[in-house]
Amino acid sequence: MSTAVDAGQHAEAGHGHDAHPAYLQHHFDNPQQQEGAAKLGMWLFLGTELLMFSGLFLAYFYMRSQYPEMVHEYHEYLNKWMGALNTLFLITSSLTMALAVRSAQVGKAKLSGRLLLVTIAFGLAFMVVKYLEYSAKFEHGLLPGDAFAEHVAGGVQAGWYGGPQLFFGIYFIMTGLHGVHVLIGIGLLVWIYVKTQRGAFSGNYYTPVENVGLYWHLVDLIWIFLFPLLYLVK
Repeated sequence: MSTAVDAGQHAEAGHGHDAHPAYLQHHFDNPQQQEGAAKLGMWLFLGTELLMFSGLFLAYFYMRSQYPEMVHEYHEYLNKWMGALNTLFLITSSLTMALAVRSAQVGKAKLSGRLLLVTIAFGLAFMVVKYLEYSAKFEHGLLPGDAFAEHVAGGVQAGWYGGPQLFFGIYFIMTGLHGVHVLIGIGLLVWIYVKTQRGAFSGNYYTPVENVGLYWHLVDLIWIFLFPLLYLVK
């Protein structure tokens, strides 16, 4: 008798497990719990990213408060048009990313995939422009650290030792770290696109698309602050 009862209990348990959606991880009780945990984890991660960049922004503002003339002089060697073009690329990519997320939410996987491809294209365009900008800096000897003293070029002269090295050091650290985040974002977008093409997302499950979208928006937001602070100094 007990054997029959046990068998019935096992059958019910197996039926309950099979009733779970395929995307639900075994350590969550329901999709809502999984979604809430994923979003909380993503927001906590984004908070740590903001803390990291906040330290760099504080270093920039300290440099600017101590040596305003130096910052005003050397920012002229940054290409404002390239910076503006990259700003346009990232702002537009935020729009296409938001549309991709919305398309995933309403179950339009094909449209979401196309919009993800457009977002990836804008991200790659940003990196191409950044590569061209960095290449121009290297050719003119506008390098961070001691290398600047060895390649003073383009009419730039150090008014005091460490001036240009400090400015371009901050410039390359901030924009370089941001560029690394853009590359990571592109990689995540490619991953989401592949999963979208495989039918992994639907109107009931799109949390990874949302989370990658949040990351991409943060990357865009950081650049919106970097551009005026570095390129449009007054």
